Amino acid sequence: MSGNGLRPSGGPPYFARGTTILWRYRSSVSPMTVVADGPDGLVAWLPGNTPVLRSVLADGRDLREVGPVEMFRAGRALRRDVWHGHGSLRIAPTGRPWSVWLFWDGEGRHVCWYVNLEAPHRRDDQGIVSEDHAVDLVVRPDRSVEWKDLDELQGAVLAGRFRREQADTFLADAAAAARMVEAWAAPFGDGWERWTPDPAWSRPELPGHLVADY
Repeated sequence: MSGNGLRPSGGPPYFARGTTILWRYRSSVSPMTVVADGPDGLVAWLPGNTPVLRSVLADGRDLREVGPVEMFRAGRALRRDVWHGHGSLRIAPTGRPWSVWLFWDGEGRHVCWYVNLEAPHRRDDQGIVSEDHAVDLVVRPDRSVEWKDLDELQGAVLAGRFRREQADTFLADAAAAARMVEAWAAPFGDGWERWTPDPAWSRPELPGHLVADY
């Protein structure tokens, strides 16, 4: 275990199915319900209208309003919000520099897999922690792949948030994820798009101290 109380994901103790954890980045906190957890990774569910904390500009505006460079230079704050839409199932494969998010439309039809490039996950007794790496992939049901937010990755380099060699590594990671899509490897070929949440689960909530602190 590291000095900050975090340990690599993949080893016990694991989170029990149905319990609430916190899925945390530098810029957001989402309470989620554990679907499965074990050596291969964590799967968790974020229902629509779940209260979350997300990063905004210090004056409350959306980060993207100031462009892909200034969004990494400007002052930020965490604001209470809710998760909009049907809900999202997130899969954090052990040791991978990404997570995979599944989205459905308002009728419950699967829309896409979203590959969020990020640092390999670490965890503590509250949940998991990672750092977003800006670039993302959108994978449609026909298995086509769209690269997203390359301008934000470039902006992060220009703003000094990441070094160029780090950005090159993130792009290589994204290419590796795209090859897994091409091979239809896990978790894309595991049938998660047909998954539905347990109707007995209640909506997860943010801990009170987080709401007070921000």
